[in-house]
Amino acid sequence: MADDVSDPPFEQFSGTATYIVSDDLRHAVNVAVALARPLLVRGEPGTGKTLLAENLAAALALPLVRWHVKSTTKAKDGLYVYDTVARLHDSRFGGDDVKDIAKYIKLGPMGEALAAPSRVVLLIDEIDKADIEFPNDLLLELDAMRFRIDETGREVVARERPIVIITSNNEKELPDAFLRRCVFHYIQFPTRELMQEIVRVHHPDITDRVLDQTLELFFGLRATPKLRKKPSTSELIDWISALKKSGVDLGRVGGGIPFLGTLLKTEADIELLGKRAKA
Repeated sequence: MADDVSDPPFEQFSGTATYIVSDDLRHAVNVAVALARPLLVRGEPGTGKTLLAENLAAALALPLVRWHVKSTTKAKDGLYVYDTVARLHDSRFGGDDVKDIAKYIKLGPMGEALAAPSRVVLLIDEIDKADIEFPNDLLLELDAMRFRIDETGREVVARERPIVIITSNNEKELPDAFLRRCVFHYIQFPTRELMQEIVRVHHPDITDRVLDQTLELFFGLRATPKLRKKPSTSELIDWISALKKSGVDLGRVGGGIPFLGTLLKTEADIELLGKRAKA
């Protein structure tokens, strides 16, 4: 790691008013920051991986820089892009001085995070969507917190080390060299007790009876054998909102599951539940 990149004092993270964290996740975040290492988080969809970075930035009053990774994303794109098309256009049709190549350099998300005047939170979202070599191509910059723009010779050096949150859906294995440089945490699906806290944050007016009833149905649905996509926390919150806005008596949802498409997102799962209900 670069010795000349400062690591400012860090206020311990303990969640926010709208983002409830388990003790394990809280410790993982604070350890990663203390060690100046990226935090790699995995977990099934809907467990709040992306929301972690958003709420961490909010809790610490830091800017959030997002890098949403796609299958075509290259590591260098996250540092900077040289717009050769714009320069060619200007050279053919007249415009600004095309000799000033710096005008055609645009920093990518990671480049913005390193060039920022003060500390930021950098979210590298769904890193496993990219090519298998993508994580390894980031190793030098993550370690050194600096990079060079080849076309201009400019070196971008971070004044303060960004807090890096990396999410993965476990679509493919990540390289060992990359994993060694990260603090890893798997976000377990919330227990029933933690889920009660989460629901009350989003629906503070929900009664104990209704909360128990909806959680009983929700966790029962998640326990259904051979379900292809189990409903997530965010889908539970949306389901309760749909029930409330439609005027459904939440105390009587045990007679069936209205708005099932809010919880289940595949035709196969809905058919599976229908067959089990008739059995």
